[in-house]
Amino acid sequence: MTPSPWPSRGLALVAGSLAALAFPPFGLLPGLLGYGLLLWLLGREPLLARRAFLYGWLAGLGYFSVGVWWVTEAFLVEAEVHGWMAPFALAFLAGGLALFWGLATAVFAKINRGGWSQIFLFVALLSSCEWLRGHLLSGFPWNLPGESWATGSAPSQLASVIGAYGLSYVTIALGAAPALWPDLRTRRAKAILLVGLLATLSGLYGWGAYRLSRAPTPSSTAPWVRLVQANIDQKEKWRPENLQSILTAYLTLSAGSGGRRPDLIIWPEGALPAVIDDLIYPGSPFLAHLNKTLAPGQTLMMGTTRMSPTLEGGYLYYNSLVALRRDLGAPMDGFRVTGVYDKHQLVPFGEFLPLSPLATKLGLRALVHMPQDFTPGSAPAPITPMGVPPVQPLICYEALFPSLSGKIGVRPAWMLNISNDAWFGATSGPWQHLNIAGYRAIETGLPLARATPTGVTTMIDAFGRPGARLGLGQMGVIDAQLPPALPQTPYARWGDLSLALMILAGSSPPCPGEGSEKPG
Repeated sequence: MTPSPWPSRGLALVAGSLAALAFPPFGLLPGLLGYGLLLWLLGREPLLARRAFLYGWLAGLGYFSVGVWWVTEAFLVEAEVHGWMAPFALAFLAGGLALFWGLATAVFAKINRGGWSQIFLFVALLSSCEWLRGHLLSGFPWNLPGESWATGSAPSQLASVIGAYGLSYVTIALGAAPALWPDLRTRRAKAILLVGLLATLSGLYGWGAYRLSRAPTPSSTAPWVRLVQANIDQKEKWRPENLQSILTAYLTLSAGSGGRRPDLIIWPEGALPAVIDDLIYPGSPFLAHLNKTLAPGQTLMMGTTRMSPTLEGGYLYYNSLVALRRDLGAPMDGFRVTGVYDKHQLVPFGEFLPLSPLATKLGLRALVHMPQDFTPGSAPAPITPMGVPPVQPLICYEALFPSLSGKIGVRPAWMLNISNDAWFGATSGPWQHLNIAGYRAIETGLPLARATPTGVTTMIDAFGRPGARLGLGQMGVIDAQLPPALPQTPYARWGDLSLALMILAGSSPPCPGEGSEKPG
């Protein structure tokens, strides 16, 4: 049967929405069949590229609307001022990202020859466009299809070999392959399809379980880390009169009560509503308070804003991670700065405004909470603060990008993701951000610590498995030993080469004689 256009459009929207439900916190893996529903719609009839584009765009619209609806929360922090923008922001973001899916399906309609090859062509094109989504116009690789599997699960372990982009290829193929079933006319063809699906699933779960079973024993000499979550609501954070109460909350939690003294204390991105330059100077009240919290030899790594003077008399602002170590006799009231990392991958409309003059006139400057755009730091590279194992910082949004995880310089011992997920509110956003960050641990074979102001804060091992965690709206600390790093993974060594090979194989011409299975 050939479906009429309007029901097909509705089914395309449903297809993308189903695929998005596979991600946390929903975790409905049967939703992956949404890829199959989209492929089935594309293969029912010869389609002009423009109609195929529409189906792909609608599927992408459903996928990204379900996946990024949390973006509206940022506009509700000051709802009386920015609330009206929320639906437009979601429509703009979801509709724009959906263009990548429309591109994939339009090209598919142009060159599809049916038969067995259509599944490989569909997967190659959609995974290629997902790679483009993560790279073009600064990139936004939120919820790659390969990250549908919960981080630390057996299927997620394949990311250590082919990365989240390569796992996206495999995941789309698994979800799309059942679409071939109605057009297979022989038992042999159906058996091949069924065996292929079962073998792939068995391999994902079996090899992943085997890899997890070989986890090394944590070292007894590994440093102890305290991750602090003060549960500061975003609506309260930027009020200057709240600085002292926020500082008191962080200091009280950092000091703890009894138990083992941590070697390292971590505060999240933008922990205090102040510029670090206004806090650390000889005679600073902040350092006096900190002196009562940290013992000699302890290090505080805190997310903050810092500024740097320019030759013209102005300032550049950076979203930074600063390491402060308490050492008796240090020049700055017993403290010294032992490491600084400036965020490289900035968030459009959050940390810088494209078309800044126009955006300022529209009132969007207030969303950045700075008088001007942040300045991007140098390409991410590990830092080695005194007394701390070499670490690759990833500030908030940077955890989305596989290419930023310890790719430059000496391989770090761990990664640190500080984030201000308070912008997401009590939505699916913080849970998905946690899941995405866990994939960077799997890809690199490095443990990753996460600190956020309102959740989710946790220590993630090198297999992507979160340990004890502080969920949304909780105040407290996580004390954990730094998990061991694994040997360098194949993905850390070769990057997306495997994805390129799979895409080339999938987009090659069909084999002679396979047209016998072409849809009639």
